[in-house]
Amino acid sequence: MNQAENHSTRLFVACCIALTVTAMTFAIRAGILGQLGVDFGLSDTELGWVNAMAFLGFPVATMAGGLLFNLLGAKRLLAIAFAGHILGLILTIYAVGFWTLLLSSFCIGFANGAVEAGCNPLVADIYHKNKTTMLNKFHVWFPGGIVIGALTSKFMTDMGMGWQPQIAIMLIPTLIYGAMMFTQKFPPTENTETSTANNIRGLFSPLFLFMAFCMTLTATTELGTQQWIERILGASGASPMLIMAMITGLMAVGRYFAGPLVRGLHPAGILLASAVISTIGIYAMSIATGGMVYFAAILFAIGVTYFWPTMLGYVAEYIPQTGALGMGMMGGAGMFAVSMWNPVIGSWIDSARLAAQQQNLSETAAELAAGQATLANLSLFPLTLIVAFSLLFFFTRKVNSVTASSTKVSSTKASSSEAEMARLQGEN
Repeated sequence: MNQAENHSTRLFVACCIALTVTAMTFAIRAGILGQLGVDFGLSDTELGWVNAMAFLGFPVATMAGGLLFNLLGAKRLLAIAFAGHILGLILTIYAVGFWTLLLSSFCIGFANGAVEAGCNPLVADIYHKNKTTMLNKFHVWFPGGIVIGALTSKFMTDMGMGWQPQIAIMLIPTLIYGAMMFTQKFPPTENTETSTANNIRGLFSPLFLFMAFCMTLTATTELGTQQWIERILGASGASPMLIMAMITGLMAVGRYFAGPLVRGLHPAGILLASAVISTIGIYAMSIATGGMVYFAAILFAIGVTYFWPTMLGYVAEYIPQTGALGMGMMGGAGMFAVSMWNPVIGSWIDSARLAAQQQNLSETAAELAAGQATLANLSLFPLTLIVAFSLLFFFTRKVNSVTASSTKVSSTKASSSEAEMARLQGEN
């Protein structure tokens, strides 16, 4: 392995650790929502707003970072992410109420977005010949980090530890990726469109706008469901944190071995299949109880595994003129949508619980009914995606066919020219 490859590998590892921290913030926050609600006397709607701030900070950072990537570069964006994680985690530990939780969650969300804004284009650039596969491998560490965070949260909760130590433990991987990032040399961007003007023009193409809309639905399907897993499935007879660990563990394995799938199916085909399986999985969770919840969760995991990295990979491959800005805007659109839907999801739970209580159901039965009703509502997101990705599939197949035909014609012309030159040389 030469020096350039060593640099690329170390940068990739640093990016993966930073993304692990990002994922742990999602998992541990999901695991401590109940404790936060009790300690601060918050309703599910108020907890939804706390969640929303994390998801809102993310798109602010990815959009701003994507716009400024050509000026700042990946290293400065990761430095901003490091500072945001340190500040947000410390503010959360010392939170005293609803408003301080909102502020600290926004800081953490902003740091998470800066990780995506810096790392996605960096990975796409240094692995420019294998973008979708390597973006999937990078995004292994989002579900991988959620597994780590979910199991950590469950273990610490079972040991009687409060939510503050669970937040504090995330400072360890944060310091690790910070140390790696500050001591590593970052290469210049050489394989990505670095004209901000061209990037901005690319954002207004119909295909990019369509993909950004789809990103709002894929992100809400995946993250909107996972972020509320403890509240939705707490009364189902299954362990929500074990389900989250199982879901994200399967996602990590699927993304790591995405290469053959990417080569066998083009990205649009993967997205269509994911939408179908996600719909089935969420609907199955909405009617399952006990052990069947685990089976339904497996279907959900398979469905959402490839959504996020394949959406980014599709934009990088089919709309390359958008550059780092396009990838930042895609991530921002997804997280902004989740931030807007989080209070709505919380209100769905509150409303469904109230309706169940008015039917004189027991507390456990009311919680189960509220969770199942919320899941039924969430299934509408991937159901819409089935239609959208069917259109994308046929469009992409047509684009690939035209590209293949053009390449074949060019090759034929080149071969004819070579043959003619050989003939002339023979005559001479």
